[in-house]
Amino acid sequence: MSDLNKEVVDLVWGRPSRGVVSASIFRRWTQGFAFCENEQTALEQFEGGPCAVLAPVQAFLLKNILFNRESSNWRQITEEEQKTALCSTLSEILESACTSPSTGFCLVTWAKGQIPHTSTHTNTQSQTRDLPAPESSQPPQEQQPSKSYVSAEDLGFERFHSALHKRTVMSVSGLREEVLSLYHTWRGCCGVLLFLYSVILTKGIENIRNEIQDTMEPLIDRVHGHGSQSFVNLLVTGHAVSNVWDGDRECSGMKLHGIYKQASVGFLTLMESLRYCKVGTFLKSPKFPIWILGSETHLSVFFAKEMSLVCPESPLEQARRVFQSFDPEDNGFIPDSLLEDVMKALDLVSEPEYVSLVKSKLDPESLGIILLGPFLLEFFPDQDSGIPDSFPVYHYNGLKQSNHNDRVEYVEGTALVLGFEDPMVRTDDTPVKRCLQTRWPYIELLWTTDRSPSLN
Repeated sequence: MSDLNKEVVDLVWGRPSRGVVSASIFRRWTQGFAFCENEQTALEQFEGGPCAVLAPVQAFLLKNILFNRESSNWRQITEEEQKTALCSTLSEILESACTSPSTGFCLVTWAKGQIPHTSTHTNTQSQTRDLPAPESSQPPQEQQPSKSYVSAEDLGFERFHSALHKRTVMSVSGLREEVLSLYHTWRGCCGVLLFLYSVILTKGIENIRNEIQDTMEPLIDRVHGHGSQSFVNLLVTGHAVSNVWDGDRECSGMKLHGIYKQASVGFLTLMESLRYCKVGTFLKSPKFPIWILGSETHLSVFFAKEMSLVCPESPLEQARRVFQSFDPEDNGFIPDSLLEDVMKALDLVSEPEYVSLVKSKLDPESLGIILLGPFLLEFFPDQDSGIPDSFPVYHYNGLKQSNHNDRVEYVEGTALVLGFEDPMVRTDDTPVKRCLQTRWPYIELLWTTDRSPSLN
């Protein structure tokens, strides 16, 4: 691992010239993958920062538990089922990151004699003991952690990187076996970082640099400890691109990379409601009804079991999307000069005489604008989006302090997806709702708790 240490550290934490990584930032990242005691399919996050790994892993974990498992009681699983679900999830993300199977998959683990000992007490200090690396699929009993979070002050940033070992697996079946055998490593001290480094080396440092927009920006912010968008995209899609739109775009002669294909789980961000960015269809409409939600500082997960939420676009939804592509400011209207272009893009009759007739009908006061609502009513009056009027939804936030009673629990609710012509009563105006409105503009949320779930 020593030859790659510098490159990995530069990519993840930034170049040494920008200063030493603070002990407090590094400590936040030393947790393992810990299941909550009271919510058996939920991972717990102990401090700010590692949500950039934990939220994507949680999203894929929920996908595998909700849709790949026969039992209907998805919130209660055994320890053995936890092990199987977590390891298959980690394997899936590693497979997605692999650029070419011929290069194999990299797993970063502890070197022989460098396995941190985790005390049985919560939040106690870790120590690196001179123990031989176990040859069997599981570590000795005394090394199996009862808690996945330990302070790494004794381990430290430099010592952590000197204690790593890289192994290469050349087949998917071999990868799954190895990941399963390392279950207690993922659960133990620094398990999140070990997995992150495994993804990076499986993807290839050079491949990441070719995809990332600004190679000077580290994957983990040195000041706040948050993961970058490239970091999140790498785990969600297998590509470390810096943007969330669909495909590539040209900007001042530069090619800016976006998302290349439909993702398995989605991504929505509060930043879009604030008009800082525009998330593309590949992330807004994933294969499964699970979305990572981004705030300014944190990542959480919104999900449902209703597969119709991710069905192929109906003509009505396509029309809304195309219309909005001509309205980049999300004003809800376009100049009447663009009406012909919108109609052509939707394969509607677009002869000049007909367009002029439609224009006069949709803009009777000659204001020079075409509103989205009347446009959809004119051409798609009886279309149904295919989404039920209401359906159960859930929200996950891995931080204890962000949950009611300081206990990580899924917040249950009911979503109402209304039409633009039927706004009904506004339920709230919370960050969660504003984030979801970038996907369903007229969504309303009724939560079973006294307060709405938190994005932060």
